[in-house]
Amino acid sequence: MLKRARTYRPGLFARLFSGENWKLTPGRNSAAGITLVSGSETELECLDVVSVQTAKGLLWHAVEICSRTRLDRLSGLSGSAADELAADIAVFVNEYLSEVIRSETGQLREIDARLGAVVTDNRRYLAYSDLGNAIAGVPGKVATALSHPMFDPGQMAQTLEAVLPASYAFLSDPNVRHRYNERFIASELAAFAAFFDNLDGRSLSGQQREACIRLEDNNLLIASAGSGKSATMVGKVAYVLEKKLARPDEMLVLAFNKSAADELRERIARQLKVEPDKLECRVTTFHALGRGIIQEVDGRPPQLANWVEHPAGEAKAIEEIIVELASSDREFTRLWVDLLVVHPKADIPRETFDSEVDYQRYITERRARGKATIGSLAGIYVKSLQEQSIANWLWLNSVAFEYERQVEVQDAEGAVRHIHPDFYYSATGTVHEHFALDANGVSPFKNYVDHAEAKRRDYQVGQIDFFETRSAQAADGTISEVMREELERRGIQLVAKQYSDIAKALEPVVVKHYHQLIGTCIKHIRASHLTLDMLLQRAQSLHDKERARIFSRVVYRIAQAYSEKLVDAGRIDFDSMIADATQLVETKRYTSPYSLILVDEFQDISGPRGKLIKSLRDQKPFSKLFAVGDDWQSIYRFAGSDVTLFTRFDANFGTSWQGRLEQTYRCNQLIAETAAGFVQRNPDQLRKSVRSIRPAIPKSIRVIPIEGAKERPDFGAACLRLLSRLDVFLGGIAEQWRSTARQKLRVLVLWRYNHLDPFAGRMPAFTHIEVSALSFHRSKGLEADYTILLDISEGDYGVPSRVEDDELLNLVIPNPETFAYAEERRLFYVALTRASRGVFMLADSARPSRYIQELCEVAGEDIRFETIDGQALQQCPACRVGQLVQRKTKTGRSFVGCSQYPNCRHVVFSGKQKQNRSRAARRPTVQ
Repeated sequence: MLKRARTYRPGLFARLFSGENWKLTPGRNSAAGITLVSGSETELECLDVVSVQTAKGLLWHAVEICSRTRLDRLSGLSGSAADELAADIAVFVNEYLSEVIRSETGQLREIDARLGAVVTDNRRYLAYSDLGNAIAGVPGKVATALSHPMFDPGQMAQTLEAVLPASYAFLSDPNVRHRYNERFIASELAAFAAFFDNLDGRSLSGQQREACIRLEDNNLLIASAGSGKSATMVGKVAYVLEKKLARPDEMLVLAFNKSAADELRERIARQLKVEPDKLECRVTTFHALGRGIIQEVDGRPPQLANWVEHPAGEAKAIEEIIVELASSDREFTRLWVDLLVVHPKADIPRETFDSEVDYQRYITERRARGKATIGSLAGIYVKSLQEQSIANWLWLNSVAFEYERQVEVQDAEGAVRHIHPDFYYSATGTVHEHFALDANGVSPFKNYVDHAEAKRRDYQVGQIDFFETRSAQAADGTISEVMREELERRGIQLVAKQYSDIAKALEPVVVKHYHQLIGTCIKHIRASHLTLDMLLQRAQSLHDKERARIFSRVVYRIAQAYSEKLVDAGRIDFDSMIADATQLVETKRYTSPYSLILVDEFQDISGPRGKLIKSLRDQKPFSKLFAVGDDWQSIYRFAGSDVTLFTRFDANFGTSWQGRLEQTYRCNQLIAETAAGFVQRNPDQLRKSVRSIRPAIPKSIRVIPIEGAKERPDFGAACLRLLSRLDVFLGGIAEQWRSTARQKLRVLVLWRYNHLDPFAGRMPAFTHIEVSALSFHRSKGLEADYTILLDISEGDYGVPSRVEDDELLNLVIPNPETFAYAEERRLFYVALTRASRGVFMLADSARPSRYIQELCEVAGEDIRFETIDGQALQQCPACRVGQLVQRKTKTGRSFVGCSQYPNCRHVVFSGKQKQNRSRAARRPTVQ
C-alpha cells in the first residue's frame, strides 16, 4: 500500500475563481478505498474503479474517475497535478489488487484452466480484455483483481509473479499475447481467404483483411482517400458475425449523417443477405442514438426546438437573438457594433505567417496593388485592414474625413512638394498618419521608418496640424481612445450613429462570417461549460487580442441567450441531445447493450461525441471500439470537430492497435503521391505511404495561370473554355474509355467559395463529359475522372483562406492546432484527391497560391504549367511557380524574366542565367 495518505485538491486559483472545492485521499479510511469529499463524503472502492483519465480544458485540467456506478470529474488542476493524481490513483489501485492476489492464491488453479481454455488452438483474436472476461466468472476477489481493467502486471512484485500459473504470461507479458495474435492472423487470413475475396462486391486488400480480423479493445484504422474504408466497415461486421464474436444486437455502427448511415446499412444488409429493415445490428447517426437513449430512459422522445430541424434554422435563431440583444442591451450593442465595424477581420501580424517567405509574399501583394482595394463603411477604399478599421470607426462616430487628400508642403529650402496623408480632417485642417510601426518603432517595410520620419519633418516645417497612430496601438486595443482624445482635443465632435443606420451599412459577408463563427463557438461553449473568464483568459493568447476580447464578451452573451431560449421553449437542440444522452449513460440510467462500437469518418469526431462513445464503452465491461477515418480529411472544425481526438487516439481512448489503409482505388499514383507529400508537410498529420492501383499518369496535375483584365481573372469563362477543350480531347480518344455502361466521363468543377460558381446552378451540357460543380467541402466523398479547381490563388478569400481560418476559434477549441492553415491544407488535399485521371488548377497569374509552389516542390517536373488552350508554359526554374516571359530593360535590351517579379528576380540574358535573388525561391526543390 501507499505509505502515506496524500490529499489532493484543486489549485488555489481554481478554488478562488471557478468555485472548485473537493478533496481526494487514496487510502485514508482503508487500503481498499479512495475517500472523496465533494459536498458529502464518498468512499470509492478500488474494485469498483474501472478507469482513471485526464481531460484537458481551456484553463484547467481534470481527472475523471469512472466507477461501476458513478463518474466523478475532479477539475481545477494544472496539467502536471492532473497527471500526478491519475498516476497516484493507478498505483494505489494496483497495489491493492496485488495484495488481493497475494492473499488468495488458492483460486489460481481455476483461473489457469479458464485462460488455458481461451488460448488453446488459436480459435480467436485475443484482446487484453478477452482474457479478463475469461476469468471474470471465477468466484472470489482474485479473479476480479486479475481481470480488473486497471490491473497493470508491470507493477506486480516479482515474488508474487513467481506463484502465478504459466498461462498468466498472457496477462503479464504483452509479447506473449502479441505472438499468439500474429500466429492467429496468419492462419485466419488463409482460412477466410475465400470470404474476403468476395466481400461487398470486391476482393479486400491485405490491410483491409487484417483490419477485419484484429479486434483489440481500442482500434483505429487510419484510411487514405479512396482506400475502401466503408468496405472495411462492412467486412468487419460480417467477419465478427461469421465468427460469432458478438450478437447482431450487441453491435453499434455510427455514422455522421443519415445518408452515410443509410448507405452503410444497405451495404451491410446486402452482405448479410437480409433486408435493410430486418438488420439486427444498429446502424445509425449520433443524433439518432442520442434521441433513442433519451426516449428509452424517459419513455418519450426529446422535444427538439423547431429551428434545429431546418438547415438554416439555427442561423436564423442566432440572428434573432442578436437583434433582440441589440435592441435591449446597450453594452452588447456597443460591443457588437465595435466587432463588426472596427474589427471585421483579424489583423494579420508577422508572427502568424508560417515563414518569412509567406509574410513577404503578403506584404508584396498588398503593396503591389498600388491602390486602395479594401472597402470601408464610409464608402471609400483603403490600403490596409488597420486603415479600414480607422475609416469605419470615424464613420461610426460621424467624423468627416478625406482619405489620402493631396497636401502641399515645403521643405527647409522652400521647395514645394505634394504628399498624401492617410486621413485629413477638413474641419480643423488636421493631418492624421497611421504608421505601420510596432511598439519599438520598427516596420516590416524596407526604408519605412525613414519615410515616416520624413513625413513628420514635413508637417513640422510646414506648420501643419498633425497627429499619428501606430500599428502597435491597433494591436493592443488603445487606438480608439488615442483617436478620440486627439479629435476631441481639436474640437471635433464625435456622434455615434444609430444601430439601425449601422445595420443597413454593414457588409453582408462580414455579418455572415461572424454569424457562422458564433454558431460554432456556441456549440463548444455549451458542450465544454466554458465561462466568460475562461474565454477572456484565452483571448490573451491570440494575436489580435482586442478583437478576441470583444468577441469573447459578445459570443458568451449570445450563448447565454441561446440556452435561455431553449429553456423557455422547453426544448433541446442536437448538441443538448448528445450531452443529455451522455449524462444518462454516465449515471447508469441507461444500460448499454453494445459490446462492439464501430465509428465511421472518425476524423470528424467532436468532444461531446467522443465523450458519448467513451461512456458507452466504459459502461459495458469488455466492450470494444473500432474507429475508421482519415485525419488528412478532417475539414469540419467549424461544425465542432476536433482532429486531435483522432491524431492522439491513445491519449483520448486508451492503448490501441492502429492500422492503415494505404492502397487507394481512386487517384492515379502521381496524384496520390503528390497529395500525400503535400498534406504531410504538417508534422501533426499521421504518417502514411499511399499506393494506388492506378499507375501514375504523367503530367496529370496541371496549373493554368489566368490573367485578369481588371482586379480578378474571369475564372468562369476560363473554366468553360477548359471544359470544351477537355470534351473535344476525350471525344478523340473515346475508343479507349467508352463502354455500354460508361458513355461519358465525369468532371467535377470545385471551388473554395460559392461566389465562384461559374454556372449559377445551370450545368453546361457536353457530348463526352458529365459536369458537376460544388464547393471543396461538399465534394468530400465524391470522385470523378477529372477535377477543375477554380481560383487557386493568394488572398483573404483565396487558397488558403485567411478569413475562414479565423483565430477566434482557438478561444473555444480545447487543443488548437499550431501549424498555419492546418485545416485549409487538409481541405485542399480533399479537393486534389477527387480525381482519378487528372487535376486542373486555374490560378490568378499575378497571385498564384503558395500551395502551387509546394506541389512543385513535392512533385518537381511532374507538375505541368500550360495555357487554357493546352500550350506548355516554361516554368521558372528558381521559384517553380512563375513562368518565364519576354521582357525589356529600360535601355531596350531583351531578356526573359519570371512572371512573379518582384517576388522572384530570376532572369536570363542572351542564354545566360542569373540566379534568383528572391526569398520566395530559397526553399529546396524535392524531386
